[in-house]
Amino acid sequence: MKDPTRYLDKLPYWKNLSDDERAFVRDNAALPSYQAGSMIYGSSTACLGMIYVIRGSIRVYFLSDEGREVTLFRLSAGDSCVLSAACVIEEIGFDTQMAVEEDCDLLVVRPNAFAALAERNIYVRCYLFEAATERFSAVMWVMREILFSRFDQRLASFLLRESARLDTDELHMTHEQIAQQVSSAREVVARMLKRFAAEGLVEMSRGQVKIADRAGLRKLL
Repeated sequence: MKDPTRYLDKLPYWKNLSDDERAFVRDNAALPSYQAGSMIYGSSTACLGMIYVIRGSIRVYFLSDEGREVTLFRLSAGDSCVLSAACVIEEIGFDTQMAVEEDCDLLVVRPNAFAALAERNIYVRCYLFEAATERFSAVMWVMREILFSRFDQRLASFLLRESARLDTDELHMTHEQIAQQVSSAREVVARMLKRFAAEGLVEMSRGQVKIADRAGLRKLL
Protein backbone atom coordinates (compact mmCIF):
# COMPACT_ATOMS: atom_id res chain seq x y z
CA MET A 1 0.00 0.00 0.00
CA LYS A 2 1.37 3.41 -0.99
CA ASP A 3 2.05 5.91 1.78
CA PRO A 4 -0.12 9.05 1.39
CA THR A 5 1.65 10.97 4.19
CA ARG A 6 3.84 13.16 1.98
CA TYR A 7 0.81 14.48 0.12
CA LEU A 8 -1.41 15.37 3.07
CA ASP A 9 -0.22 18.98 3.24
CA LYS A 10 -1.82 19.50 -0.19
CA LEU A 11 -5.29 19.17 1.33
CA PRO A 12 -6.92 22.63 1.25
CA TYR A 13 -7.74 22.53 4.96
CA TRP A 14 -4.58 20.79 6.25
CA LYS A 15 -3.03 23.91 7.80
CA ASN A 16 -6.18 24.48 9.87
CA LEU A 17 -6.19 21.05 11.50
CA SER A 18 -5.03 20.36 15.04
CA ASP A 19 -2.30 17.80 15.68
CA ASP A 20 -4.90 15.25 16.73
CA GLU A 21 -6.96 15.91 13.61
CA ARG A 22 -3.89 15.55 11.40
CA ALA A 23 -3.12 12.21 13.01
CA PHE A 24 -6.75 11.21 12.42
CA VAL A 25 -6.44 12.08 8.71
CA ARG A 26 -3.20 10.12 8.42
CA ASP A 27 -4.98 7.06 9.75
CA ASN A 28 -7.87 7.48 7.32
CA ALA A 29 -6.16 8.45 4.08
CA ALA A 30 -5.25 6.27 1.12
CA LEU A 31 -3.33 6.72 -2.13
CA PRO A 32 -5.00 4.56 -4.81
CA SER A 33 -3.98 4.50 -8.48
CA TYR A 34 -6.32 3.99 -11.43
CA GLN A 35 -5.73 3.25 -15.09
CA ALA A 36 -7.26 5.20 -17.96
CA GLY A 37 -10.72 3.94 -18.81
CA SER A 38 -11.56 2.69 -15.34
CA MET A 39 -14.57 3.84 -13.34
CA ILE A 40 -13.68 5.11 -9.88
CA TYR A 41 -17.06 6.31 -8.68
CA GLY A 42 -20.67 5.90 -9.74
CA SER A 43 -24.18 5.12 -8.61
CA SER A 44 -23.31 1.45 -8.18
CA THR A 45 -20.14 1.99 -6.14
CA ALA A 46 -19.63 2.78 -2.49
CA CYS A 47 -19.09 6.35 -1.33
CA LEU A 48 -15.43 7.05 -2.15
CA GLY A 49 -14.67 9.99 0.11
CA MET A 50 -13.04 13.36 -0.47
CA ILE A 51 -10.44 13.15 -3.26
CA TYR A 52 -7.40 15.19 -4.27
CA VAL A 53 -5.86 14.50 -7.69
CA ILE A 54 -2.11 14.07 -7.54
CA ARG A 55 -1.62 12.95 -11.13
CA GLY A 56 -3.85 12.30 -14.11
CA SER A 57 -7.28 13.39 -15.30
CA ILE A 58 -10.86 12.43 -14.38
CA ARG A 59 -14.11 13.15 -16.20
CA VAL A 60 -17.18 13.77 -14.04
CA TYR A 61 -20.53 13.28 -15.73
CA PHE A 62 -24.23 12.49 -15.43
CA LEU A 63 -25.53 9.24 -16.91
CA SER A 64 -29.20 9.10 -17.87
CA ASP A 65 -31.37 6.00 -17.68
CA GLU A 66 -31.13 5.82 -21.47
CA GLY A 67 -27.34 5.81 -21.33
CA ARG A 68 -26.74 9.39 -22.45
CA GLU A 69 -23.75 11.10 -20.85
CA VAL A 70 -23.51 14.79 -19.93
CA THR A 71 -20.00 15.88 -19.02
CA LEU A 72 -20.04 18.25 -16.04
CA PHE A 73 -16.36 19.02 -15.49
CA ARG A 74 -12.93 17.47 -15.39
CA LEU A 75 -10.45 17.09 -12.57
CA SER A 76 -6.70 17.27 -13.11
CA ALA A 77 -3.59 17.40 -10.94
CA GLY A 78 -4.13 19.80 -8.03
CA ASP A 79 -7.93 19.61 -8.08
CA SER A 80 -10.02 18.33 -5.21
CA CYS A 81 -13.65 17.22 -5.18
CA VAL A 82 -16.30 16.36 -2.62
CA LEU A 83 -19.01 15.04 -4.97
CA SER A 84 -17.35 11.64 -4.58
CA ALA A 85 -18.26 12.02 -0.89
CA ALA A 86 -21.90 12.82 -1.59
CA CYS A 87 -22.85 10.50 1.27
CA VAL A 88 -21.38 13.18 3.57
CA ILE A 89 -23.62 15.93 2.18
CA GLU A 90 -27.20 14.79 2.60
CA GLU A 91 -28.48 17.73 0.52
CA ILE A 92 -26.84 16.34 -2.64
CA GLY A 93 -29.63 14.35 -4.23
CA PHE A 94 -28.07 13.36 -7.56
CA ASP A 95 -25.53 10.77 -8.65
CA THR A 96 -22.44 11.58 -10.66
CA GLN A 97 -20.05 9.23 -12.41
CA MET A 98 -16.25 9.57 -12.36
CA ALA A 99 -14.17 7.95 -15.09
CA VAL A 100 -10.39 8.09 -15.48
CA GLU A 101 -9.23 9.75 -18.70
CA GLU A 102 -5.49 9.62 -17.96
CA ASP A 103 -3.78 7.25 -15.48
CA CYS A 104 -4.13 8.88 -12.10
CA ASP A 105 -3.05 8.81 -8.48
CA LEU A 106 -5.52 10.08 -5.90
CA LEU A 107 -5.27 11.11 -2.30
CA VAL A 108 -8.50 9.92 -0.69
CA VAL A 109 -9.83 10.80 2.76
CA ARG A 110 -12.36 8.12 3.69
CA PRO A 111 -15.98 9.34 3.91
CA ASN A 112 -16.61 8.64 7.61
CA ALA A 113 -13.38 10.39 8.57
CA PHE A 114 -14.13 13.35 6.33
CA ALA A 115 -17.64 13.62 7.77
CA ALA A 116 -16.22 13.57 11.31
CA LEU A 117 -13.73 16.31 10.43
CA ALA A 118 -16.45 18.48 8.88
CA GLU A 119 -18.53 18.03 12.02
CA ARG A 120 -15.83 19.16 14.43
CA ASN A 121 -13.72 21.62 12.39
CA ILE A 122 -15.27 24.80 10.99
CA TYR A 123 -12.52 25.17 8.37
CA VAL A 124 -13.20 21.73 6.96
CA ARG A 125 -16.93 22.46 6.95
CA CYS A 126 -16.35 25.71 5.08
CA TYR A 127 -14.14 23.91 2.56
CA LEU A 128 -16.84 21.27 2.09
CA PHE A 129 -19.57 23.74 1.19
CA GLU A 130 -17.29 26.04 -0.81
CA ALA A 131 -16.09 23.09 -2.87
CA ALA A 132 -19.64 21.85 -3.39
CA THR A 133 -20.74 25.34 -4.45
CA GLU A 134 -17.85 25.63 -6.91
CA ARG A 135 -18.74 22.33 -8.56
CA PHE A 136 -22.43 23.22 -8.59
CA SER A 137 -21.54 26.43 -10.45
CA ALA A 138 -19.65 24.35 -13.03
CA VAL A 139 -22.72 22.15 -13.47
CA MET A 140 -24.92 25.22 -13.97
CA TRP A 141 -22.54 26.54 -16.62
CA VAL A 142 -22.76 23.24 -18.50
CA MET A 143 -26.56 23.26 -18.30
CA ARG A 144 -26.61 26.81 -19.63
CA GLU A 145 -24.39 25.83 -22.56
CA ILE A 146 -26.59 22.85 -23.42
CA LEU A 147 -29.85 24.78 -23.13
CA PHE A 148 -28.95 28.11 -24.71
CA SER A 149 -25.93 27.71 -27.01
CA ARG A 150 -25.99 26.44 -30.56
CA PHE A 151 -24.14 23.17 -31.03
CA ASP A 152 -21.56 24.69 -33.41
CA GLN A 153 -20.71 27.18 -30.65
CA ARG A 154 -20.38 24.46 -28.04
CA LEU A 155 -18.14 22.35 -30.25
CA ALA A 156 -15.97 25.29 -31.27
CA SER A 157 -15.63 26.33 -27.63
CA PHE A 158 -14.59 22.82 -26.62
CA LEU A 159 -11.99 22.53 -29.39
CA LEU A 160 -10.43 25.86 -28.44
CA ARG A 161 -10.40 25.05 -24.70
CA GLU A 162 -8.93 21.61 -25.25
CA SER A 163 -6.29 23.02 -27.58
CA ALA A 164 -5.31 25.62 -24.97
CA ARG A 165 -5.26 23.00 -22.19
CA LEU A 166 -2.98 20.67 -24.13
CA ASP A 167 -1.04 23.49 -25.84
CA THR A 168 -1.41 21.93 -29.28
CA ASP A 169 -3.59 22.30 -32.37
CA GLU A 170 -3.71 18.53 -32.84
CA LEU A 171 -6.33 16.82 -30.67
CA HIS A 172 -6.04 13.05 -30.62
CA MET A 173 -9.68 12.25 -29.94
CA THR A 174 -12.29 10.14 -31.66
CA HIS A 175 -15.75 11.45 -32.49
CA GLU A 176 -17.11 9.35 -29.64
CA GLN A 177 -14.69 10.90 -27.13
CA ILE A 178 -15.56 14.41 -28.30
CA ALA A 179 -19.27 13.58 -28.06
CA GLN A 180 -18.79 12.56 -24.43
CA GLN A 181 -17.11 15.87 -23.67
CA VAL A 182 -19.71 18.08 -25.36
CA SER A 183 -22.69 16.00 -24.20
CA SER A 184 -24.00 15.09 -27.63
CA ALA A 185 -24.32 12.10 -29.94
CA ARG A 186 -21.38 10.84 -31.98
CA GLU A 187 -23.34 11.29 -35.22
CA VAL A 188 -24.06 14.94 -34.41
CA VAL A 189 -20.38 15.59 -33.67
CA ALA A 190 -19.33 13.86 -36.90
CA ARG A 191 -21.70 16.01 -38.97
CA MET A 192 -20.56 19.25 -37.36
CA LEU A 193 -16.87 18.40 -37.71
CA LYS A 194 -17.49 17.59 -41.36
CA ARG A 195 -19.01 21.05 -41.75
CA PHE A 196 -16.08 22.65 -39.91
CA ALA A 197 -13.69 20.80 -42.22
CA ALA A 198 -15.58 21.98 -45.33
CA GLU A 199 -15.27 25.55 -44.06
CA GLY A 200 -11.54 25.14 -43.45
CA LEU A 201 -11.82 25.46 -39.67
CA VAL A 202 -10.41 22.01 -38.90
CA GLU A 203 -8.61 19.16 -40.60
CA MET A 204 -9.60 15.60 -39.79
CA SER A 205 -7.83 12.27 -39.90
CA ARG A 206 -8.49 8.99 -38.16
CA GLY A 207 -8.65 9.58 -34.39
CA GLN A 208 -7.50 13.18 -34.71
CA VAL A 209 -8.86 16.69 -35.23
CA LYS A 210 -6.45 19.50 -36.08
CA ILE A 211 -7.45 23.14 -35.64
CA ALA A 212 -6.71 24.88 -38.94
CA ASP A 213 -8.39 28.26 -38.41
CA ARG A 214 -8.42 29.34 -34.78
CA ALA A 215 -9.78 32.79 -35.60
CA GLY A 216 -12.63 31.24 -37.56
CA LEU A 217 -13.63 29.07 -34.60
CA ARG A 218 -13.54 32.11 -32.33
CA LYS A 219 -15.90 33.98 -34.66
CA LEU A 220 -18.52 31.32 -34.00
CA LEU A 221 -18.46 32.29 -30.34
